[in-house]
Amino acid sequence: MTREEALVFVEEWTSAWNELAVERVLAHFDENVSFTSPTARTVVGISTVVGKQALREYWNKAVAHIGSLQFVVDRILWDPSTREMAIVYISEIGGRKKRVSEQLTFGPDGLVVSAEVFHGVDL
Repeated sequence: MTREEALVFVEEWTSAWNELAVERVLAHFDENVSFTSPTARTVVGISTVVGKQALREYWNKAVAHIGSLQFVVDRILWDPSTREMAIVYISEIGGRKKRVSEQLTFGPDGLVVSAEVFHGVDL
């Protein structure tokens, strides 16, 4: 993935989340993805969700409980040698804002194979 392709990925990712289009987001994830988030523990009782179907179930459950969602990307960091991306953004969910960073690792086929989410304090 080039820097330009990384920017396109983040644009598509942000647009899909802002429309609460879980399936569009999932299109970028590998079937055996490992996804770690503090929100997952709250929503589904475990911090690391493994597999695309489990991730789908988690995200659909999480989205069902929110009124609105808006992600505004601050910056991205892309390392082509390790195929790792960090997306730093402001998340506004139900009027509550916080800074978030998502670390994504891409497999050779361009799909996300692992991800971890870090939430900051409320803004």
